[in-house]
Amino acid sequence: MEPESVSGALPAHVGGVLAQGADLVARGGPAMAAIALVSVLLLTVMLWKLWRLFVSGAFGGRRAEEAVAAWTDGDVSGARRFAAEARGIRGRVVGAAFAALSGMPETQARAETERVARRELADVRTGLRLIELIALVAPLLGLLGTVLGMIAAFQALEASGGAADPATLAGGIWEALMTTAAGMAVAIPASLALGLFEGIEERLRIDLEDLATRIFTAPPPAALAQAAE
Repeated sequence: MEPESVSGALPAHVGGVLAQGADLVARGGPAMAAIALVSVLLLTVMLWKLWRLFVSGAFGGRRAEEAVAAWTDGDVSGARRFAAEARGIRGRVVGAAFAALSGMPETQARAETERVARRELADVRTGLRLIELIALVAPLLGLLGTVLGMIAAFQALEASGGAADPATLAGGIWEALMTTAAGMAVAIPASLALGLFEGIEERLRIDLEDLATRIFTAPPPAALAQAAE
């Protein structure tokens, strides 16, 4: 096949897939339309969430680790330099802990560090409730569509006096059951995405607790002790 014919066949194939999808949505009725909208919302939230995690630096922590290592070794200037170079969530919490220890008693510094860590973790959890809601609602929408479709099919059977065409009746039941499958097809990736994002949040929580504990349990550097007096 020539390159020109291949490039011309691709849009036609995509258009055929879209047409089939639109036909399935139309057959499924309002419940299928709602599931289609929920699926688009889920994809949008997942892509936005991944972008937010990368922008906020949720996957980086080398500089923060180096800053804490320098701090525990008594190298205050090196620790502050590494913390200033850190751009991720871990680096911001470590920098907040250093700044708090420089001007506050240890108890207040711990409270301030916990406040910053909670705020950062709350930002990481943004959007997870919506994904969880989609994972719960999508199967219910599918079940609702199936129930409504079955009701319509049996109403048609009743109206025909029990002489309905079995093929027509089977087609109506098939279209009704299709909404349940569609609901599950949306709920499964939503549940997987929720588990993935919650795992990232839990990993961050553990790392922040570890970094903060190492900072506050390290012997106070002499320069810091003098600055706090």
